Amino acid sequence: MKLKLTCLVLIACLTISAQAQRRRRAPNTNDTISSNYDPALLFSPMFYTDKGNEFHSANGEPGPKYWQNRADYQIKAGIDTITKTLSATESLNYTNNSPDALQYLWLQLDENTYKKDARSNFYSTGGRTPDQHTAGYQFESVEVMQNGKTEKADYIVTDTRMQVRLAKALTPNGGKITVLIKYHYAIPGNFGGRTDYSDSKNGRMYEIAQWFPRMCVYDDSHGWDTLPFLGSGEFYLEYGDIDYSVTVPWDMIVAGSGELQNPAEVLTAKEISRLAAARNSDKTVMIRSAAEVNDPASRPVHTGKLTWHFKMYNTRDVAFGASKAYIWDAARMNLPGGKKSLAMSVYPVESVGDSLWSRATEYLKGSVEHFSAKWFVYPYPVAINEAGIAGGMEYPGITFDAFNAGGKDLFALIAHEIGHNWFPMIVGSDERRYGWMDEGLNTFIDVYASDAFNKGEYAPKRDGEYAPKGGNPADEIVPTIADPKAITIMTPADGVIEKYRHPITYFKTSFGLVLLREQIIGKDRFDYAFRNYIQKWAYKHPQPDDFFRSMDNGAGEDLGWFWKGWFYNNLNLDLAMVDAKYVDNDPKKGILITVANKEPMAMPFTVEVKLKDGTKQRVKLPVETWLQQKAITFTIYTTTEAESVTIDPDNALPDMNRANNVMKVR
Repeated sequence: MKLKLTCLVLIACLTISAQAQRRRRAPNTNDTISSNYDPALLFSPMFYTDKGNEFHSANGEPGPKYWQNRADYQIKAGIDTITKTLSATESLNYTNNSPDALQYLWLQLDENTYKKDARSNFYSTGGRTPDQHTAGYQFESVEVMQNGKTEKADYIVTDTRMQVRLAKALTPNGGKITVLIKYHYAIPGNFGGRTDYSDSKNGRMYEIAQWFPRMCVYDDSHGWDTLPFLGSGEFYLEYGDIDYSVTVPWDMIVAGSGELQNPAEVLTAKEISRLAAARNSDKTVMIRSAAEVNDPASRPVHTGKLTWHFKMYNTRDVAFGASKAYIWDAARMNLPGGKKSLAMSVYPVESVGDSLWSRATEYLKGSVEHFSAKWFVYPYPVAINEAGIAGGMEYPGITFDAFNAGGKDLFALIAHEIGHNWFPMIVGSDERRYGWMDEGLNTFIDVYASDAFNKGEYAPKRDGEYAPKGGNPADEIVPTIADPKAITIMTPADGVIEKYRHPITYFKTSFGLVLLREQIIGKDRFDYAFRNYIQKWAYKHPQPDDFFRSMDNGAGEDLGWFWKGWFYNNLNLDLAMVDAKYVDNDPKKGILITVANKEPMAMPFTVEVKLKDGTKQRVKLPVETWLQQKAITFTIYTTTEAESVTIDPDNALPDMNRANNVMKVR
């Protein structure tokens, strides 16, 4: 149907409407309408309790004196497939760029979450069954090398943390120290969740993550970040280069974060040739087929062990998968600026098929290419999907995805997990405190990846993280917001109970950003501000206010009312039609419309008039409509009879009562 509206008409309507309000608004309109809305509360000044400083600027960007520490690792590991044990030696080179002398260091020991007495056992589930535990890290030696001298470390282990107490403080502004650790641990079975082993038809599959002691972050917001690893709150890690090797039996394939350094030692000439072909192919190339999985000729040696050597630069973590059951395929990814990267998938024969994993690399390629073109160029030489039982988990350059997923579900899973390379692998937010800064922002970018992939093959995204029931997200978020027991987006990650984890951390955050982009700011200004946030905080550690300030400044809006109402509170929205009548009872003079805001949240909104000749007219009113008042009366100028007036005709806003959004014109 024809839509009558131009910018000029809209400006004229609103200008004349303002005069009409003064002339025609019924006396005491705001006093006579029942409403829970209070403009003074929602639009109260000073949303930011702290001023910007020299570390975190008021415009949301890193300040002129921003600093962060650095952690580089050299690790040599091996897997004993008989005892299912990982053993390793680690050299951790730590640089203290802070202005503080550090008398002690803190490291993360995530594998200790599987011990019987781990805090995580009593966090939400009441503990695992007796056979679902490991002994955690077993340290054979811990040494400190400082100022050219190596000595035994003075350390204590507390749950999932290790404190190394230094005889001499690590100097500020560039002081360096090396921690040398030799350790082993039993790899957890299928109870591992994020790190595990499981059996397939052609052999055991290992998913190895959170496998080496990693430096805790020391920053200007909290000092040492020593929150224990409980499970829901994920990771907060320093950046650096990681050089690691994994020794496994000769018949196993290792797929790891970063780039393989010694292909000639661990691959056949045929596999090396196929990889070279994949680097120049937009179509998936088979590196190791199902028929070759049990063929000794697919391995360069037929006895003993092989060591796979990887390097990854400017990363906060690495993970890997290992199995003799892997089928392996790959394809080229085309990135902005003529850059190239390689997409790869490894999976068992059980996952073969176009409805399962045979399209996995295509999904990975499409997702990375979209995220790179839209937001920030993928920085690593390789991206990997690894099939197993972890279900869906992300690490830099590699994802652990469910081996039995397929079709739309597999695309959504891969897009979401590889999307985490932008949040929080590139933008290094503190997942352990602020789950929404990775899960919510990542779910938001997933929405548009689904629209873009293969001309919308799997669009729109309705996979249980964006709209849980598969319907209109604006309607589906309403019950959660209206739930008086629901937590807020800003609830600490480990404080979010499972009932609200997806609805709030994932769904409400992502839909809130969709509202900002499509209803409040507009796509162009939102995208510019969002890209700027990513660019400025790439490989750094932003806090929530940095995100809020970045969006405010980049888009040119004071969004304190939105951050307050949507992120710090679950404020309900109910815009209601109060009256719609012809001016002076004459359709040619226009329609006098009264809209009320009945609940504490506010939003810009659209009003649509359906005319009897079949055409429609729309007027969009800004959020400033609600800056002083609970109700507004304005005129939409028409020249013919109308049937009805509708608030939010596209059902884009999370309005809790759509029954009062439509009114016949009288």
